[in-house]
Amino acid sequence: MTEIDPIFIATAKEVVLRAGEIQMANFGSAVTVNKKGPIDLVTNVDLEVESMFRELIANRFLTHTIIAEELQNERSDDRDESHRWIFDPIDGTVNFAHGLPFFCASLALEINGIVSVGAVYDPVRKELFTAELGAGARLNSVPLSVSLTDSLIDALLCTGFPYDIHQTLQKFIDLFGVFVSRAQAVRRFGSAALDLCSVAAGRLDGFWEEGLKQWDTAAGSLIVEEAGGRVSGMDGERFQTNAGHIVASNRLLHDEMLRTIRMVAETRRLA
Repeated sequence: MTEIDPIFIATAKEVVLRAGEIQMANFGSAVTVNKKGPIDLVTNVDLEVESMFRELIANRFLTHTIIAEELQNERSDDRDESHRWIFDPIDGTVNFAHGLPFFCASLALEINGIVSVGAVYDPVRKELFTAELGAGARLNSVPLSVSLTDSLIDALLCTGFPYDIHQTLQKFIDLFGVFVSRAQAVRRFGSAALDLCSVAAGRLDGFWEEGLKQWDTAAGSLIVEEAGGRVSGMDGERFQTNAGHIVASNRLLHDEMLRTIRMVAETRRLA
């Protein structure tokens, strides 16, 4: 396994920590909110954080590719596609805009198509989640490990809903309802990156969601796997950050979660 340059890890931490400072400096105050869709928001703080990130990466790694949520992602011949930084300036923008303290910044570095570095920072709780490929996951430098829950009836699960939920409500309610009927409890917090980190930390036993973007899941998926968990697509196939759907678990529950998802999909197909 190729050793990861320490500057990449240090940069990922620096970016999300600086993002957290900007977020907290503006949290609870009047922010400018615009709509990208009926329920898809962007604030001036998202833009400020992303601009900071883009400037830092451009100055430090001139040719690296940047994929981020809010500003235009330009591609050109002078960009190094072997190194791609994938960033969400505020994961949980709706929470942030409403003054709900559950949001984060999420940054991953993909090297030759493989997510190799991940950092997620929750500035409210001052929790920095990090992972390096093959080197484990940590919370504030303390190693992380997933839970040992081995049955759904004892499991605390989590999910999220896509921005087109108003048009696709029944599809998601069907699956949500079945998981509610089989698990100990199901939660919906509004930040996929923090949900994934909670699986890695053993606070949640499993998570599923679709309608996601690369910046929602890239860092968190690595953190789960490096904490001993399992990540796949909702179809059970190998997880890909651009697939738009994910199942993450403590590994012990993964097959049962996938069976539940397949059962609901088949029931809808036959209906």
